[in-house]
Amino acid sequence: MKFDEYQKKAITTDLYGGQPQTTLTTGFINKVLGLCGEAGEVAEKIKKIQRSQDGKITKENRQELMKELGDVLWYLSALARYLDISLDEVAQANLDKLFDRKARGVIKGEGDNR
Repeated sequence: MKFDEYQKKAITTDLYGGQPQTTLTTGFINKVLGLCGEAGEVAEKIKKIQRSQDGKITKENRQELMKELGDVLWYLSALARYLDISLDEVAQANLDKLFDRKARGVIKGEGDNR
């Protein structure tokens, strides 16, 4: 599945209508907070695997992490839609940035615009 295909299908499940936003609406804030919350759930599961299972990831752990990563993807996708940005654009821009940093030898540097 392509990112944009996912985004078009996923936004149909948005309770706030899934339309691009020019102001910080309730739906927009909901997406930001949801993204943070779901990313936190991924981190929490990893913490428990590290603490309780000596860092060994089981098949069941992978399944649970996949569910949480799917939730992260949904919120990311919806937030991008609210900003009128396609997921394909997000992915390509990120790769362009990373490969530029790699070419300039600043992958390990600090700062957003290195």
